Amino acid sequence: MAYVSNYDKFPLVDFNQRGEISWRGWTDICSQINTAAAALPGTQKTVVLECYPGLLEDEVRAALAAGLKGRLVYSEEYLLPPADIEKLVYPDVTDDEIFGYITRLGIADFIDQRKVEALRASLAGEELVFIYGPGAALVPAEYQLLVYFDMPRWEGQLRFRRNQVGNLGVTNHTAKASLQYKQAFFVDWRVADKLKKKLMGRWDYVIDTTVPGDPKMVQGAALNEAFARLTHRPFRVVPFFDPGPWGGQWMKEYCDLDRSAKNFAWCFDCVPEENSLLIKFNDLVFETPSVNLVFSQARNLLGNPVQARFGDEFPIRFDFLDTMQGGNLSLQVHPYKEYIREHFGMDYTQDESYYLLDAADDAVVYLGLKEEVDRDRMFADLQEAQSGGAPFDAGKYVEIWPVKKHDHVLIPAGTIHCSGTNSMVLEISATPYIFTFKLWDWGRMGLDGKPRPINISRGREVIDWSRTPGNTRAELVNAVVTIAEGDGWREERTGLHEREFIETRRHWFSKPVMHHCDGSVNVLNLVEGREAIVESPSGAFPSFVVHYAETFIVPA
Repeated sequence: MAYVSNYDKFPLVDFNQRGEISWRGWTDICSQINTAAAALPGTQKTVVLECYPGLLEDEVRAALAAGLKGRLVYSEEYLLPPADIEKLVYPDVTDDEIFGYITRLGIADFIDQRKVEALRASLAGEELVFIYGPGAALVPAEYQLLVYFDMPRWEGQLRFRRNQVGNLGVTNHTAKASLQYKQAFFVDWRVADKLKKKLMGRWDYVIDTTVPGDPKMVQGAALNEAFARLTHRPFRVVPFFDPGPWGGQWMKEYCDLDRSAKNFAWCFDCVPEENSLLIKFNDLVFETPSVNLVFSQARNLLGNPVQARFGDEFPIRFDFLDTMQGGNLSLQVHPYKEYIREHFGMDYTQDESYYLLDAADDAVVYLGLKEEVDRDRMFADLQEAQSGGAPFDAGKYVEIWPVKKHDHVLIPAGTIHCSGTNSMVLEISATPYIFTFKLWDWGRMGLDGKPRPINISRGREVIDWSRTPGNTRAELVNAVVTIAEGDGWREERTGLHEREFIETRRHWFSKPVMHHCDGSVNVLNLVEGREAIVESPSGAFPSFVVHYAETFIVPA
């Protein structure tokens, strides 16, 4: 019989508050902004229309020009020229094809103060002014109304791929999408987030610009209240799926995806930096970046110990890697904490693990090294393969471990690894998710028909050569310990490694069982069973149903 998926691709949180707190469409949105602006006290009024990078400028500007009643100022009137911005960001963007440095710039660095002074002088005496664009909140000496135009990072990535948008303050719409993404990751999103955090407490309205032609606006106070309520109940973020050169077929069936697509390689099932939240305000479904919740409610969401260490970053990532009827992942390694801090400006590294959600009989994981590997010979062979010579014989140097469903393989930074074909991996890891040094990609091309970037020299600098079979078997493969058990339940510790800050537990149960969160955020996935009900013993939140393979968050 065919499997019938019950995986929810669009999990929704009902805010359940009445009153006029939401609007849809540019006409109604502009009308409400005009009404709010007209009600402001004084004879000179300034409305800031601050925005996240990646908006569809033609659509937004046309709508504002047609709908707003007052002088409209655009970001070109106060930002540095594009050529100056390119010079400004170069030290963080670098010439590297993949990696840069987490910027220390702020949005103020993109603003030409001489232009601002001239602009302020020209606005004197204006009855009503609207200032639109990145950094708009820093232009006027004071303003009375703040409207924030927002969108999730994932939508920004899709717009890069479609050549619809450029990077912050520059005109590079037709640049290679991966280079645009790199610049956004290391610079644009960082400077925009710094400003957003300062504005969230006072924004009057927030506009969801995710769906072209279908903007939605809610009161800022209502959105902030929704964030506060979310920290008192379990919830899911909106997953997104992406193809890849090694992608498989499992998620099509179990997550009910487009059967005609060539493959799906990734599902980002819980990556709050890039996922969204869907919140229902009255009859309006509003999409907001889930990282906004982290920014506004970090301590309540994460708990004191986690927030004290990571601040307003969500440090845990759950995603799927589907190689069922697909190919091997690239052979790779992640850098140590010291390396990632020195070279990229990140405070913690990408420790991770593979939990086998499903596996065929021939599934394997490449993990760690064989005994007495000749390092120079190994890297000579990698360089030769990359230069078009004989394919790299991974099995000559890397240990291959057969795996089955529900195995858990730990991958501390520095451990050479990859999943083989015919596996469905639930990857549980720390959040810095682009710091992968690919050593060998099995001689294949990327989806664009071009070779994917390889980082052999960087990889050599961070490989942990102590990960030989004895060490790997003892510490990394199914290091499962029973913590406690009772009537109809068993709790096991499955990792992670002592060098990794995340602890993973597995709960087996056939009847209601109590789970203790220990004052910390918990991220869970239903790895067996069709669905489960999550309830509060004190009735603190409505019953929450989770389906097979769904990831959900329990706030601290």
